Amino acid sequence: VHPPTEQYCVLEARQTPDAEYDRLFQALHVLEDAHPELRTADSPTQRVLGKVLEGFSPVRHAVPMLSIRTETDTEATGAEAFDARVRRELCLAEDLPPVEYAAELKFDGLAINLRYEVGVLVQAATRGDGEQGEDVTQNIRTIGQIPLKLKCHDAPPAVLEVRGEVYMRRDDFEALNARQREHGDKTFVNPRNAAAGAVRQLDPAIAAKRPLSFFAYGLGDVQGWAVPPTHSGLLDALAEMGLPVCAERTVARGASGPQGLVAFHQAIGQRRDQLPFDIDGVVYKVNSRELQERLGFVTREPRWAVAHKYPAQEQLTQVEGIDIQVGRTGKLTPVARLKPVFVGGVTVTNATLHNLFELRRKRARVGDTVIVRRAGDVIPEVVGVVGEARASYVPNFRMPSNCPVCGSTVVRERGEVDHRCTGGLFCAAQRKQALLHFAQRRA
Repeated sequence: VHPPTEQYCVLEARQTPDAEYDRLFQALHVLEDAHPELRTADSPTQRVLGKVLEGFSPVRHAVPMLSIRTETDTEATGAEAFDARVRRELCLAEDLPPVEYAAELKFDGLAINLRYEVGVLVQAATRGDGEQGEDVTQNIRTIGQIPLKLKCHDAPPAVLEVRGEVYMRRDDFEALNARQREHGDKTFVNPRNAAAGAVRQLDPAIAAKRPLSFFAYGLGDVQGWAVPPTHSGLLDALAEMGLPVCAERTVARGASGPQGLVAFHQAIGQRRDQLPFDIDGVVYKVNSRELQERLGFVTREPRWAVAHKYPAQEQLTQVEGIDIQVGRTGKLTPVARLKPVFVGGVTVTNATLHNLFELRRKRARVGDTVIVRRAGDVIPEVVGVVGEARASYVPNFRMPSNCPVCGSTVVRERGEVDHRCTGGLFCAAQRKQALLHFAQRRA
């Protein structure tokens, strides 16, 4: 059994939702601030968690790959607190010019360092512990979006390390899981785990079959290149070199800088579920690289950047029961009755388990602690079970042989995964849903 921090940061087999990890991390921060004597050198607050897995060659980062501070407050508070902190660190009085910021998306993938020498990709490495990562060059070469050679109008830089995120689009993720199910293989919980598993795969041929994408967002070691004076200018320059850079970004200028960040956070939040890939927040950065250097770093984080997260789409809760819901076509859907939990902006008390086969695959039983996911208007679902083996025996859930509403026989046709009530409109549940369907605007 691996400790939670190792599962989360090393094995990429996260059994803890991001929101729960962030909550525990912030609680540790508070505890260590109140009792400095408890702070140790190997505390998660003092270093980037991760290590090189067996089978991969280690890569020492020329410039450490650090994580960034996380804010989980309301829209206004997160941006304004960051601006106030930056101005305080720079000793800027209120009557001095405002600080210019760059804002971009916080992708939910795997951080990668690409090393180009004289414009040619020679090495790719994971973040690892921030000081040392894993050599995953052969796997990264299979990602079509990543250029093997940079487009340079002048002489290419002697060394240019580009940092970014390997991720998996939602449609590619669904297609991958469909293929996995078709071949009887294990499916993936979410796009991030699928992307991380593909990159940290010892066989490049297997990695090549996984549909991965990439966005660049920063630099590591640079030799022989005049870096643009602003972060936004840097991203433009990387795009001109042929590296994929996300278009969803902005620069907040003038006296309304913090308000510009708030507006960006709100606008992206409204479109979050329409994006073709997962994000869990936005990132604010001081745009001037000169000011970035003045601000510097603290422990494991830069002072000039912060991640402002959205309400979590995944949370932990407990299954209090499993009920059956009968739909318009007679389909019987097992639904987990949950201990109320706030997820995706609403309080969730029920989550679909889809069908008996999905329920068995996820091994969900009454009393289990589970991860519940809700994105936008999507019906909440149980993603998986968390925790150790059950303390006592809990029987497997079984589909009823008779409809719980009308008592008619329940059948499952050969080759189908769904169980259905045979009562038709005699069944009150089917009759009600049929009337609602008939009366709806688009029927």
